[in-house]
Amino acid sequence: MIIEQITVGEMEVFCYVIACDETREAAAIDPAGDRDDIEKIIAVLEEKDLQLSYIINTHGHADHTFGNQLLASRTGAKTVMHELDDDLFTTEEAKAWAAAFGLSAAPPVDIRITDGYRLPLGNLTLEFIHTPGHTPGAVCVLVENNLITGDTLFVGAVGRTDLPGGSMETLLKSIEEKLLPLPGETVIWPGHDYGDQPTSTLSREMETNPYITDFILDK
Repeated sequence: MIIEQITVGEMEVFCYVIACDETREAAAIDPAGDRDDIEKIIAVLEEKDLQLSYIINTHGHADHTFGNQLLASRTGAKTVMHELDDDLFTTEEAKAWAAAFGLSAAPPVDIRITDGYRLPLGNLTLEFIHTPGHTPGAVCVLVENNLITGDTLFVGAVGRTDLPGGSMETLLKSIEEKLLPLPGETVIWPGHDYGDQPTSTLSREMETNPYITDFILDK
């Protein structure tokens, strides 16, 4: 399996290129940014001889979806998002919110998924875990022992919940019920570089992340 972590956009989102090293079929997760950022993603695809089949969003915030259209137009890849965020972030209100940050909201996606959806990628399988709290339709993507967490779980922190559709109570419940049961060696790949290192493991977060140690484990 291939995983490439690429920093894109003014808000320095982590975009991930996930690929099957046998079939070379690939997915790009959260391809934010402008034309130059998309060229960075294209360069990785070309360097590793990968064919992009899917553009996946962990949630619908424009800083994570801004590059969807351009990357799709360059590659023909299909876009993927949880149905709740696809509904929420295609509203006029959401478009205005994105515009206030100088961004464009993404159009409706090609593939609307729900909790537990499994997407084949070559000889790999991407499993979608619905983790609402940052947004109603936020998801984490599990592939083998790797978990792409978007803005649900960071290294040493969690996603903000003061934006429309956010809820700290819901977010902590998602982490407790959906993520903590996973094996401790699961590698955490967050949506931003907000911690002391760009990746972590679930066991490390259970020992050091105050939102887990103080608000979930220490009840």
